[in-house]
Formats: sequence, structure tokens, C-alpha cells
Amino acid sequence: MARKAVAKTKTAKAGATKTGPATKAAKPAIVKPVYVLNGPNLNLLGLREPEIYGSTSLSDIEKMVATHAKKQGVAVLCLQSNHEGDLVTWIQEARSMAAGLIINAAAYSHTSIAIHDALAMLDIPAVEVHISNVHKREEFRHYSYVSSVVSGVICGLGVKGYTLALDAIIADLTK
Repeated sequence: MARKAVAKTKTAKAGATKTGPATKAAKPAIVKPVYVLNGPNLNLLGLREPEIYGSTSLSDIEKMVATHAKKQGVAVLCLQSNHEGDLVTWIQEARSMAAGLIINAAAYSHTSIAIHDALAMLDIPAVEVHISNVHKREEFRHYSYVSSVVSGVICGLGVKGYTLALDAIIADLTK
């Protein structure tokens, strides 16, 4: 089980604001990290089927997300496992420990009722990410057990999907 903390940044505290009609209210600080969960075989990104997934490694994606999060004043915790139970445990942990959750469950998206059930219990924003457009691929990839229990789905936009998912979660948390 790979457990890797990436760029745990301190959240900027909301500063004092002036009172009066022309003053904008400060956005609430996001204190807890956003979990970024990656499923089976994603540890081989950059090596595995580059014609589908590109040449960016999982480590590169984690650095990209951490840099983007830091600019937004948010912490992220990036975790990857090839084991379904680890992902379920981290989703359950996120219920109390995370502000939001980004998940690329990879092949488990199409097979795991256990991950579906764990996600269904979340009361934090969660976004499903797929690097490739699963709807342009094999028929069995067209259905996701994850999609029906998350706030949104981003697929086919490459690794940029991770930062777009983070932006969506931050927007949801600060609205």
C-alpha cells in the first residue's frame, strides 16, 4: 500500500475584513486536505500504454496537483494502491479527515461495488477522474459504479483532469 503525503500546505487564514457595503466577504478557509486517490496500475503511468495515458508519471501528476493546490492555499494527500480494500479504507477515512476527494479508481471504476458503497457514504465533494476518454474505449469501460455517487466526472482531458477536479472541489467548498 503506497501512502504518500504530497505538499501538505497550511491553509491561509481568512484575514480581517473591513465592514461596509463595498467589502467582499472572505471565503472560508479549507482546513482539511483534499484526498487524491489513484487505483490499480496507475503507479505505472508514463510506462503503461503511453498512447492512451501519455508519458506523465504518477509522481509528476502528484507534483502538478500539489503545486496547483498550494497556489490555491489548499493541502492535498495523494495515495495510490493496487488493492481495492486500501481505496475503500481511504474513502472511509476521508469522511472525517478530508475536505474533498478526487478519485481515479481506474479499472475498479467499472467493477467495484465496494468503492461505490464507500463513496455513497461521503458527505464531502468528490470528483471522479479518468485520464482517457473511457467512452471511446472498450465497451466494458463505458459504465462506472463510481459516477453515480460523486459530485462530478472528468474524463478524456488527460492529466489536466486532476487540477480541474481540484478546482471544482475548491469552488464547491468556498461557494
